[in-house]
Amino acid sequence: MAKNQKLNVARRSFIKKSAAMGVAASVAPWIISRDALASSGELKIMNWAGYLPDEVKEQFEKDTGIQVKFTQFGSNQELINKMKATRGRGFDIVGPTSNMMPQWRDLELLKPWDMSRIPTDKILAPMLRTSMEHGGWNDEYHHLPYLWGTEALAWNTEKLSREYKDLSYGDLFSPEVKGFVMGRPHSMMLGVGLYLDSTGVLPSNRMLDAYKDEENMRRIWGEITKYCIERKEWVKQFWADADAQKNGFTQNDVMIAQTWDGPAMQLKSQGKPIQYMAPQEGALTWLDGLAMPVGVRNTDAVYAFIEYLYSAEVGGLLANTTGYNSCAAGGDQFVTDEAKKNFLEAYPEDALERLWWWPAEPSWYAGIRAQYRDKFVAA
Repeated sequence: MAKNQKLNVARRSFIKKSAAMGVAASVAPWIISRDALASSGELKIMNWAGYLPDEVKEQFEKDTGIQVKFTQFGSNQELINKMKATRGRGFDIVGPTSNMMPQWRDLELLKPWDMSRIPTDKILAPMLRTSMEHGGWNDEYHHLPYLWGTEALAWNTEKLSREYKDLSYGDLFSPEVKGFVMGRPHSMMLGVGLYLDSTGVLPSNRMLDAYKDEENMRRIWGEITKYCIERKEWVKQFWADADAQKNGFTQNDVMIAQTWDGPAMQLKSQGKPIQYMAPQEGALTWLDGLAMPVGVRNTDAVYAFIEYLYSAEVGGLLANTTGYNSCAAGGDQFVTDEAKKNFLEAYPEDALERLWWWPAEPSWYAGIRAQYRDKFVAA
């Protein structure tokens, strides 16, 4: 089977598994309405580091005359803290992850989207459905899908050799990588939980039992923390953002790591000896989106930007430049051959069927998880 055909089959399989609904594909050039073109001024966006490449930003500015001021953040908690401090003011668009929306609901810092102004036919239907499920309350919707991606395993191919058939989060603690491992504390611990569940050491229904209630959460995370502390000397460094992930490989002699797909894919595209791949337990999968804070100032510019982002061409450009996956329908038709190859190598065989989607987080969950994370980090 040709590589392009394999990619299309893989994506169709992923979409089928994500939701029992079709995908409305659109490959027509994006068109901004006359009202949107009449908008002017400045659009202030706060989103994840690397999520608004210069090529995407500059083309939007050229076509609309709207100037974009982009501010980066490195974690959902950082974004929440910023919005709490400003009471939802200072930005027109922010980029929360879908599973964090229950916390945003409690904060009351977001305005609902006017869905009549959203080109829903140009959005991958399963992703839109996830956004609406997580970000919908009071019969209104507060989250739109932007980029989806995964956290899985990356390694230096000059120092290690791994194959999909036996790749596991447990590889982070294999003897040959002791002292040269990198990960983000809380998600690295979740990966350990998936590994322990798969081996029968700590049954947890693929970690979903930890989201049921505090009792189950403490039981499961207590054992995970003990396991990780006993193996703390395997860790070379922890990361908190995309740059730290890259630096671990390029400057700190990391051999293997649990990373986001984007930074690893970018290093690979630059010719670095890095491979990224989903393990047998499943890649941790998330959906990052777009939301309007209550203090939005330039609403017309916001909807012009939304209309621009969901064109298939821009979706392909985002995928090519970020290393993540756009939620624009038809965007994969504008992805480079290199990006297609990287995608197939990252998710071989049945990897897309094994994806582990981050569940919606109850408000009590993050605080308890932070306690166990801190114990691991401080050990």
